[in-house]
Amino acid sequence: MGAQEAIVSKSEAAEFLGGYLESLALIERLHRMLLDVIKDEFERLGILEINAVQALLLFNIGDHEVTAGELKSRGYYQGSNVSYNLKKLVEQGFMHHQRCEIDRRSVRVRLTEKGRDIHDVVQALFERQASGLVHAGRFAEPDMRAVNSHLQGLERFWTDQIRYIY
Repeated sequence: MGAQEAIVSKSEAAEFLGGYLESLALIERLHRMLLDVIKDEFERLGILEINAVQALLLFNIGDHEVTAGELKSRGYYQGSNVSYNLKKLVEQGFMHHQRCEIDRRSVRVRLTEKGRDIHDVVQALFERQASGLVHAGRFAEPDMRAVNSHLQGLERFWTDQIRYIY
């Protein structure tokens, strides 16, 4: 009998459900807090023309040239959210866009120098935070690896739920 087929008591199931719901709430709060951390950093630096979601989008694109569909399929953003923000970032000069040579319906985007500057601000913020976590003794590298492993397992489970629900 595999681990997924293990029989658990109602009290064990209820206890696990409580922990699962706590994890879900924590993941949601952490995402909002990450956006607040980025927003605060940009306000501190006087960068007011871009919001935290857009800055994180630029950070995630980095040196790549991508389509909106690729960003969505990588799980970074929902469709309408990414389309709106990409349009705004192109209008503000943070990104270049051009029609794909192979599929003319598809538009590929990449960072401009201005977009690269924003990417670098977020990169520096994350580097400072990582250093601060290590120096404060909050996390060691094996701890972070374990957190990531568990979150990747949850991601795989949810991906399977989305793919095979119908």
